[in-house]
Order: sequence, then structure tokens, then C-alpha cells
Amino acid sequence: MVGRFGVDGSAVDGLGVEWVAVDRLVADWAESDWFVVGWVMRVASRVVLSLGAAEHPSDPKEGNLQIGWTPSGHQEEDAVREANRRFMLGAAWLVLLGAQPSWADELEAALIRDAAATEASVQAWRRDFHSHPELSNRETRTAGVVASVLEELGLEVRRGIAHTGVVGVLRGGAGPGPTVALRADMDALPVTEETGLPFASTVRTSYRGSEVGVMHACGHDAHTAILLGAAQVLTAHREQLPGTVLFVFQPAEEGAPAGEKGGARLMLKEGVFDDPRPDAVLGLHVVPQYEAGQIAVVSGGAMAGSDGLQIRVRGRQTHAAYPWLGVDPIAVASRIVLALQAIPGRRVDARLPSIVSIGAIHGGVRGNIIPAEVELRGTIRHTEPSMQAQLHQKVEQTATKIAESAGALAEVTIGIGYPVTYNDASLTARIRPALERAAGPGGVVRGLLRTGAEDFSFFSREVPGVYYWLGIRKPGLPEQDAAPNHSPQFTIDESALPLGVRAMVLTASDLLIHGMKPGQTMLIHGMKPDLAMLIHGTEPAQAR
Repeated sequence: MVGRFGVDGSAVDGLGVEWVAVDRLVADWAESDWFVVGWVMRVASRVVLSLGAAEHPSDPKEGNLQIGWTPSGHQEEDAVREANRRFMLGAAWLVLLGAQPSWADELEAALIRDAAATEASVQAWRRDFHSHPELSNRETRTAGVVASVLEELGLEVRRGIAHTGVVGVLRGGAGPGPTVALRADMDALPVTEETGLPFASTVRTSYRGSEVGVMHACGHDAHTAILLGAAQVLTAHREQLPGTVLFVFQPAEEGAPAGEKGGARLMLKEGVFDDPRPDAVLGLHVVPQYEAGQIAVVSGGAMAGSDGLQIRVRGRQTHAAYPWLGVDPIAVASRIVLALQAIPGRRVDARLPSIVSIGAIHGGVRGNIIPAEVELRGTIRHTEPSMQAQLHQKVEQTATKIAESAGALAEVTIGIGYPVTYNDASLTARIRPALERAAGPGGVVRGLLRTGAEDFSFFSREVPGVYYWLGIRKPGLPEQDAAPNHSPQFTIDESALPLGVRAMVLTASDLLIHGMKPGQTMLIHGMKPDLAMLIHGTEPAQAR
């Protein structure tokens, strides 16, 4: 026997139950405010039914329509019934999909409106954080403000992760769905601000034994404010969203103080992604290489991996007037610095970007004394994991052999730092349309791999991730005239903040509503129960 419907639309077996559900649904719509859609669907559904009848004429004995295919002989009835069920559900779904009003589009329009409405709040938060910067693992005030805002929004708030980290958990009211983590970093830098802004930082503190200014010279104040804005918008629509959002406010992205642990690695160790475990993690960084109104994103390697380098050159102290009586570690260190610059492009594959930089040299106390020891500090950066070991070996070999040739000794210490920040190719392609809708025509540009490092890389090693860049340079200002990140003159065009909120909101909501893969659709709150059952099944877990 095959699945059949009576000519009056009643169920005969198998497939009829589901068809009646479809027919009842469109009948309800025909009598509701969506009456036009309902009648279109009723007509379309009858066309589907008629096509099935034309393909498989009525049974003359029972006067019923046979929908699907009818095998000859007595073949397996369960397989036949399943084929008929799939045929009918597929046809009904096509009809409903074509006629259903775009509820998701209406929600996105509301999200965009609400994101625009957060501009004043986001700007105020950003300026407050900018005026009160805190160094890595010391973001106590910042974390307190963040947690208070999240609690006022009614979110579940977790404090004290990796010292000062905060996580807000938004559980959607529209059923199961993906879990998406949105991340912002909170820490500032030991930089004395020179912007002249009315809300410029005047904070000073002790750092490695020296008194320094403290400044948000990398834009983390903007990151934190943008994510608070995104939390505000998404929370306002929580009943319409399936799934879960984690708002991750991370401390110590710039690196924990000496002798301490911190940052993304410690947050993961302390379980930030354990319950619930995200299906994706997204983050952004403000940069002056792009104008306000632009977003840049790249698939694959996005930012370099970076390891710390310390070289201690030991010579033999002597009077500056008699250098031949000693071993000059300053001269040896100078030769090492120059030789290190030749490693990228000469001793490793030049087609894969790498950088060895020395940022600090310490040695000696008087101009007429050749010291016994000089210390060099720097970084080794790679853009392919396979290059890391090669670079380490070449750096150590270069330093020790040059020192040996001069009768000195070089001790090389390399501290493993941040891995390459890798943007998952599938996820990048998946969220790009949402970024384009957020930025508007031409607003999303092709990003270039950056040789800076970012500990978001630990998050994106744990789950698929995408890290993109938000332009903050004033339109029309030449790039070379814009102060770079970590500069005491670094500032942002605050007109970029609303785009940052839109980008966070639209990428997250798109993944929640439409799923992690193109073409996947999650259960949407407000959809008729009968239709939800037909699309996703009767068990809630089937909506994932």
C-alpha cells in the first residue's frame, strides 16, 4: 500500500497526517491577518496535490489520490511510505518557503534599528573606559562596569574568570540552536597619552619598576563598548532568537605581567568554553589602516604567531680605552641584531612572511666602561605554524655562533607566545554576507594578513573562529597620517562604533537563526507550531 489521501483531503495512511497539518496551517493563515499569503498557499498546495494526482491517477476502487511513486508488485511497503512522505513534505516545504513572509528579515531590520539607537551609550562607555584605563590582569573597574551592565540586562553573569574576565550568557527564548561566542578584550597599555582629547587618560602607575602612563592605545576601550552595545541589542530580542550567545570580556590580551598567567589561554583553562561549548567564536579589532565605515576580513591566516625572544650576551668587562683587554658584548650584540634581520628572506622561505625584531637593548652604566653583559629582547613572528621551529633554530644558531666567533657567550631564551590567528574558511564565507549587510555596499574589503599577534588565536584554535578588522580612520585622512595602534597619539573616529555593533549583532543573529552552515534553518520563534513540526520534527533536539 502507498500513502494516500481521500479526495476530500482526509488522511488514508502515513502521509495524510502530515498533509492535513499543512492544509490546516494554510487554512488558518487564510483566515488571519496573513490572508493573502494564506490563500496563495492554499492554491499552491492544491497545485502540488493535482500534480501528484496527474502523475499517479486515482485508485478506481477507493477513489483516493496516490501521491509519489507506486512500485510494481509487492515491494517493501515501509520504503514506499517513506518515499511518499518525503515527496509530500518536500513539496509542502517548497510551497511554504516560497510564500512565508521573511520573518528573519523583519527581525534583522529591527536589530539594525536598535543597534543605531545604542550609539550614544556605546560612545559614553568607550569614553569612560578610555578615561579609566587599566593594565593587564588589573582591569578591576572595567570588569565591574561590564558586569553591572550585563546584570542590568538580565543576563547570567560569570565573574573572575582568568582574574578579571567577565562572561554574559544570553539564552534565546526560541528554542535550541547554535552557541555563538562574541569576544572583546579590556586591557590597556603602559603608554602615556598624547592625544589631547577632553577624555584623555591621566592615569599613571608602576610598570616593571618604572612610573608610566596608562592608555587605551590599542582600542580595547572601543572593543568593550561595542560588545556591550551588541549585548544590549541582542538581549532586547532574546525571545525571538534560538540558541545561546556568550559575551566574553577578556583581560590581559596584551600579555600578563611577569610571573602571572592570564588572557585567553587562562580563560580556556578555567572553563570559559565548557558550558555551553560554542559552535563559533567571533571578534573584531579597530585599526587605522581602514576608514571608518569599512570592515576588512580575510580567510585563513589572519594574524601572525609571535614568540618572545631574550638573548643575553656575556663578554668580559674592561676599560673603554683598552677594549682588546676584554670582550665587548655591545659590539657582539650589534652584530647579532644585524644578522637576525637577514633570517627572514635569506635563511627561511621568503614566500612565507616572518619577522625577527629586537625592541630593547640593555647594557652598561658608564660611557668609559665596556660592560660584562648585554641583554637583547624582541619577538619572532611567523605566519605558518611549520615555520616556527625553523625560525627558532636559525635565531639560536645565529646568536650563539656570532658570539662564539668573538670569544663571547650568547644565551638564547625563546618563550612560546601566541599562535597564528586562523580564520576558519567555511565560517568566514558563512558570515561575510552578514558583514556586508552591516557595512553596506562596498563596505567590506579584502583584508591582508597582519604580522601583529592576537591571543584570540587561542579561542579560534579551540572552536571555529573569525577575527575581522573595523576601520576607525577618519575618511579622507591619508593612512600615513593616522597614528598606529600602540602610539601615544592613537585615537579613533567614533563614527565607526555603530558599524562595530551592527557587525557583531548581525553575524551572531544570522548564525543563530540560520544555523552554522548555508541553507540550514533553525527553529524560529513565532512560526506556527504545525510548520515547525513539519520542518524540524516533533522533538526539540531535532531543531538543532
